[in-house]
Amino acid sequence: MPAPIKPQQVHLYMQTKQSGSSQETAAAKAGISTRTAHRIDSGTHRPQRGRPHDWKTREDPLDGLWELELEPMLEREPRLEATTLFETLQENHPGQYDDKIRTVQRRTAKWKAAHGKPKEVMFKIQHHPGEMGQSDFAQLKGFSVTVQGEAFHHILYHYRLSYSGWQYVQVIQGGESFIGLSQGLQNALTACGGVPKIHRTDSLSAAYRNTGGRNPQLTQLYSTLCDHYRMQPTRNNLGVSHENGGIEGSHGYFKRRLCQALYRRGSFDFDSVAEYQQFIEQVIAKLNAKCQKKVCTGAAHLTALAQIPNS
Repeated sequence: MPAPIKPQQVHLYMQTKQSGSSQETAAAKAGISTRTAHRIDSGTHRPQRGRPHDWKTREDPLDGLWELELEPMLEREPRLEATTLFETLQENHPGQYDDKIRTVQRRTAKWKAAHGKPKEVMFKIQHHPGEMGQSDFAQLKGFSVTVQGEAFHHILYHYRLSYSGWQYVQVIQGGESFIGLSQGLQNALTACGGVPKIHRTDSLSAAYRNTGGRNPQLTQLYSTLCDHYRMQPTRNNLGVSHENGGIEGSHGYFKRRLCQALYRRGSFDFDSVAEYQQFIEQVIAKLNAKCQKKVCTGAAHLTALAQIPNS
């Protein structure tokens, strides 16, 4: 392969030739041979142009020790970190590679990207109008609400339509009981004016008998409730937290908005629980207004409450 030509030589050759000099004169001034000058004129002086840079431009700073010593260690134990590999290199070759930590880090990162433990693949969930509603309970953390100056111990029932993002939140006095779930869900369905095909929760004790098995059974009360509204009850897989992301993310966002609204109000104290509930509904109304277009689209796909038989 011909010796590489420096860009400065090419520029000087072309500049000299354009000024009227012959090929031989321009080549001599640029310090290249007439054969190289001919290659420049014919456009074949850069055979690597456009080719991926897969050739080495300098010597291996680790002198082949990556392939010989370090890579086999990673193959045996992929959890090894770059620092451990570098320390091994220092121990095996004292004083020779003390300045090569960045090289080891880069090669370790590249190796793990290609051969390391594959990351869990999470596909974006596509929600369809009228398909699913989600229920969960949430606790307020970081601030406290009082009623007539007394600490108010409560949790919040939170319902969300997965497609539109429409939400409903209700104050629940007590724990995560079936009564709280039933009242909150039925009030949410009334507020949105329709029923989705599927109702999803996590493993709420208010809905499932969690006996330690992989498939906890529905409680009789919850099963009857879902049958009445013609909803299919489903739950998230144990240990797969992102499946509940639709409602969990809304929990955090709603609680931040509620807290900001309370700051703006200037007081965390209410005269009654009803006043507190009304305040929550005002916060939720502002959030629901932001997704009104999708709410209208999804409403046509919900089962109207009028089609649900009276119990």
